[in-house]
Amino acid sequence: MTPSRAALALFPLGLAAAAGPAIAQSAGTPAAGNIDACALVEVDADRLACYDRVAGRHSRNPAMADAAAELARQNREAASEAEAAAATRGDRARSAASDLFASEPEDAIANAGKGSLLDSRWELAKDSKLGTFNFRAYKPVYLLPAFWSSDQNELPHSPNPRNTATEPQVLDAIEAKFQISFKTKAWENLFGDNGDVWMGYTQSSRWQVYNGEASRPFRETNYEPEILLVFRNNYSLGGWKGRMAAVGINHQSNGRADPLSRSWNRVMFNVGLDRDNWAVTFRPWIRVSDGSDDDNPDIEDYMGRGDVTIVHTIGGHELSLMARHSLRGGDRSHGAIGFDWGFPIHNTLRGHVQVFDGYGESLIDYNHRSTYIGLGISLLEWF
Repeated sequence: MTPSRAALALFPLGLAAAAGPAIAQSAGTPAAGNIDACALVEVDADRLACYDRVAGRHSRNPAMADAAAELARQNREAASEAEAAAATRGDRARSAASDLFASEPEDAIANAGKGSLLDSRWELAKDSKLGTFNFRAYKPVYLLPAFWSSDQNELPHSPNPRNTATEPQVLDAIEAKFQISFKTKAWENLFGDNGDVWMGYTQSSRWQVYNGEASRPFRETNYEPEILLVFRNNYSLGGWKGRMAAVGINHQSNGRADPLSRSWNRVMFNVGLDRDNWAVTFRPWIRVSDGSDDDNPDIEDYMGRGDVTIVHTIGGHELSLMARHSLRGGDRSHGAIGFDWGFPIHNTLRGHVQVFDGYGESLIDYNHRSTYIGLGISLLEWF
């Protein structure tokens, strides 16, 4: 049974209200030299970081942590050279496989990448872990009062006749869009000192707020809960550092009745690398079939079978580029590209520009191509 749209909307908004102080607290920075402000920080790790800032104590940067990890790894390999030479082929294979995900007893190795972009979001290093059930930022949180579309999808359709609209909608080219997103860690160090279980939630809405003729409806809201098992990595690839690998279950739906119902479920894989002020994330996925009761049986040929997101931070600005594709040729070749720019305006006020071209800006538009341009403010970016 499809839950009501109102119930789906109220649930995340209530959680977001509860999460707001925790997210803001971890993102906020007390004034320099104000030790009294640090005493008000509730989260232990954040309070310690606050005291360190006031005292002028600076932790090692990611490059130093990587160098220490490499030295520790070399020392360990040198110490075990004789043992490795005597090992059987099977022992060596098991050792190589475990090196990617396994717990690392040496603190230097387990803290590789501490302070890097991906570590700041996923608490990957051993000493970066902050415990469970703290609300954290996930995807960008923003409000775009102006969100323009070059081509409105007035008659959404699907290969399933039950999910094809017959009455055209009256839509304005300009609407508002907003997104909330957060995550929390449910289980820490599932395998020794590695392997964390995260639960995430993202909701994005498109609101025809200027469409008085149609009583200003919410045109489309997408709900996206997911759960991920995240592992810390430490390898080099062409100047990039492999930081994380994850696997999870992702559900996305719009909570609407036929003929406008859209949904799908995916097994998601996630590989993340970073360097300096850059981060790149690859996400291939496998769709879990809905069988004969499928709102959108061809969604993979439009929304794709994977995506890649590149993020760059520079001088308070954050630029991100997302691309995805169906990984098919001919009539099944479709994809999309999206660009977001978050920039400082004044103090903590930030602006946000969004540009999207292709298929699937939202679920109801999964097989509809259009160009979208949005302008507004952001509360949280990727990093």
